Amino acid sequence: MKSSARNNLKGRVVKVNHGAVNSEVTIELPDGQQIVSIITKYSAENLGLAKGKDVYAVIKASNVMVAAD
Repeated sequence: MKSSARNNLKGRVVKVNHGAVNSEVTIELPDGQQIVSIITKYSAENLGLAKGKDVYAVIKASNVMVAAD
């Protein structure tokens, strides 16, 4: 897999909740942190996403906001 995104985080799917149009996919990273992504149901099915599947969370954004107290 090649990608121009700088942030490729390998993890494992721990939960997939399919809606009528979109699916919510929860990915657990090796350190135990979780990332949740909303993708189309079609994409989730096309990728064969299911609990236990190894995947990458690929993050590419033109803006990353930082906040502090």
